[in-house]
Amino acid sequence: MFVHVPAMRGTIGSRIYYACLMPMSALPSLFKFTDWAGFTPEDREQRILNEKRVPELKDYILENDQDFIFSSITASYKSTPIYEPVPNGNGLEGTIGTLKLKLGDELIINDGQHRCAGIAAALKENPALGEQTISVLLFPYENKDRVQQMFSDLNRFVQKTSKSLDILYDKRDKISAATLTAIEQIPVFEALTDKDSVSLKTKSPKLFTLAALYDANRALLKGREEADILGNVALLTTFWKVVATHMPDWHTVFTHHKEASELRAEKIVSHSTVLRALGELGQELMKADGWQARLADLETIDWSKKNPEWENVCIVANSVVSNRQARAATKAFIKRKLKMDLTDSETRSLEVAGPYIPE
Repeated sequence: MFVHVPAMRGTIGSRIYYACLMPMSALPSLFKFTDWAGFTPEDREQRILNEKRVPELKDYILENDQDFIFSSITASYKSTPIYEPVPNGNGLEGTIGTLKLKLGDELIINDGQHRCAGIAAALKENPALGEQTISVLLFPYENKDRVQQMFSDLNRFVQKTSKSLDILYDKRDKISAATLTAIEQIPVFEALTDKDSVSLKTKSPKLFTLAALYDANRALLKGREEADILGNVALLTTFWKVVATHMPDWHTVFTHHKEASELRAEKIVSHSTVLRALGELGQELMKADGWQARLADLETIDWSKKNPEWENVCIVANSVVSNRQARAATKAFIKRKLKMDLTDSETRSLEVAGPYIPE
């Protein structure tokens, strides 16, 4: 029994290959999912399947069944398929036709095994997805060395996009949408946020990254992730405008009285650890009336990297750290400066950081 798929025949390098459209329903029966866990790295034809990624891909498909997208799967065939070209009069004779793949002749995945596994898992919950198609590039299987080289070539030049750019382009994420809209309404954020990079270069004229503000806002909006976007925008805008009022260092850069690179070198006031801590603090603070007045004491904090109070809070060996422990200790430190009550765990986080320094 054969599966018939529309295909184009082409040449890349010295090899003939086929670009075809394959129904998703055919993927589980045509593609070979090899368990490489028992093989040495030298004997594998590609990486071991990461089972933890499959549910995430499955959910992406099921939750966006009218709007998901995947790049082409690349595979190798051991049994040469039957190619039937379609005659035409445009000078492309032989390049467009039908490819006949025999069921049982499994295809070896070179690139896209997680996509295939995610699709197979999604099909079990929504078989109707099987009518949709995905593009597949098919190459002849030569030997293990060749498929290992293909895997290396296909992945060598892949560069993950920055988190900031992912946030900027993700139209489905409500926190992302709220963050981007709120930034436009807060002058210091609009002027000084880098929406491309996940970390700022030494001479960057910006103070914040979109990724850092997003993480801070996710903490601030905890429990409101699926709430109305405009309502979240209003909350974010209100909170950060009050914070900005009490961050004179931000305004020295905004008003061009100081270079962003100079401030970042001297102080932690715009660091992602501080922003995240402020977001977590805001989520707690905004539950009470009169929270705006509490934030006035932000102006009393010495944000200088040379301030010994930051040692082992969020500065270790003269470097600012951004792990969970540092964020918790930074939040606790700021709460103490704002004369807020600390929880037992927050008190312990500061005890771990070092001795209490009197006000």
